[in-house]
Amino acid sequence: MDGLIALIGIFATGLAVGLGLIVAIGAQNAFVLRQGLTGRHVFAVCLTCAVSDALLITAGVTSFARITAWLPWLEPAMRVAGAGFLLIYGARSLLAARRSTGGLQPDAHALAGRTGQPSLGATLTACLAITWLNPHVYLDTVVMLGTVASQYGDARYAFAGGAVCGSFVFFFALGYGARRLRPLFAQPLAWRLMEASIGVIMWLIAAQLVLQG
Repeated sequence: MDGLIALIGIFATGLAVGLGLIVAIGAQNAFVLRQGLTGRHVFAVCLTCAVSDALLITAGVTSFARITAWLPWLEPAMRVAGAGFLLIYGARSLLAARRSTGGLQPDAHALAGRTGQPSLGATLTACLAITWLNPHVYLDTVVMLGTVASQYGDARYAFAGGAVCGSFVFFFALGYGARRLRPLFAQPLAWRLMEASIGVIMWLIAAQLVLQG
């Protein structure tokens, strides 16, 4: 009984730490928020982000030290690729903010200012790039959570389970909770500010990646 209570406590700790690491608005969260506001492929995007986090958390808890030892070139390569992608995506959002003349129209508004409805494939490609090309995601999931989990020994899998549940709860709450903000973003100024904010966030993160290199 005491062992079960201890595992539940470790699970809860993993849940809290996982939520604490991902709750801040970053490139991935901004993307999920935008998809939630437009109502485009929300379930697929939330699921992709949550499953990606689950895979990274699992890697961190089981073998993050070995990964960095085997592939010392991976971190700088991901840093450069991630910065380049975020610069491009941020520029598209800023351009959309400049050109936009209307508010949010979930049935017609296009991803990054394009006309027509973005395909599921294009949306998931952008989602995967923002997730897997962002070294900050690896820092939070693989390194940070992997380090914390290591102190629990064999019980680290309970910690990992809590962190994974935290990711699922957060991303689906963010994606589907965003729809409550649709009346606000129906106003042209609010939507343009949203687009501009996403662009600035992307560029700030890209700058961090370059400067920290």
